[in-house]
Amino acid sequence: MKKSLVILLAASTVLAACNKEQKGKGGLLYTVHKDAGATKIKEGDFIKIDFIQRNDKDSIMDATYDHDQSRIFPVGKKLYDGDMNDVLTLFGEGDSVTFRLNIDTMVFYNKQPRPEQFKDQKYLNYTIKIQKVLSKKANEVDSVYQKRANEFFTADYKATLDKKKAGEAAKMKKYAEDNNLKVTTTASGLQYVILEPGTGPKPVWGDTAVVDYTGKLTFKKISGVDNVFDTSVKAIAEKTMTPNPMKQFAPTPIPLSEGIAKGFVEALQLIGKGGKITVIMPSKLGYGEQGGGPIGPYSPLVFDIEMKNIIKGNPATTMPPPPVEPAPAAQ
Repeated sequence: MKKSLVILLAASTVLAACNKEQKGKGGLLYTVHKDAGATKIKEGDFIKIDFIQRNDKDSIMDATYDHDQSRIFPVGKKLYDGDMNDVLTLFGEGDSVTFRLNIDTMVFYNKQPRPEQFKDQKYLNYTIKIQKVLSKKANEVDSVYQKRANEFFTADYKATLDKKKAGEAAKMKKYAEDNNLKVTTTASGLQYVILEPGTGPKPVWGDTAVVDYTGKLTFKKISGVDNVFDTSVKAIAEKTMTPNPMKQFAPTPIPLSEGIAKGFVEALQLIGKGGKITVIMPSKLGYGEQGGGPIGPYSPLVFDIEMKNIIKGNPATTMPPPPVEPAPAAQ
């Protein structure tokens, strides 16, 4: 047998072994997709991972990719065989794996009722990529190790933010191109397409706009749907968001005032009643370098807005309007 064929067969055997589901303690089932051969994780290690969490119906419940932000945390002491901390010690830096945690085992050891969303589920399913493992050195005291870990991941986070900041313009451009939007850019950097101009006077600073809106990130969720973080439209929420029984769906009054994202206020001033507009705003006009809730730092945002009504304010008590200077050239 030729040497190249022997190597090919050996590689195929390793690949098959990596992708075979294995059994662990506590009802754990796991599949190794890639074994990078690194030292296995230990209790107390700090790790950085990306993950996709699914239920038994293969519906995605959460994913770091949807938030464009990896998770960093210390691996704790296991409470029982087969819990999350125990599972992680089976793998190392660079590994890609899928594992299934037995929900009955979790309920039994946590001594809590089975959560309603898992009433028909047997497993909680994770697919993870272990990006980084930072371990304590021999004879290193805890305070020194924790300081070293904090400095490492602080620098890592700063590098991530710098990359996001530098990539904003490219994300906005890609969204416009992917959605065939011929945008106009204002002096502030807001990009917009007016779908319907509406009628009558446009709202000004101090007025209240009553709108239907959908806010989303410039990239889709891992499931392929729009990455919607908020909407007033029930049909859109049902297709793109985790159900929230407390959420009210109806046209929403938005005051043109301080405290509202600058890009949103500027967009409202570009259409009249009945108008429709799509805007792409840089983070400086949205949630900036801090982010907020599901919106990460340096995240450009997209809003689809329909003006339902305009409630006039009292000009004598309102602040002067911020400048709105549309540039005539499209990009």
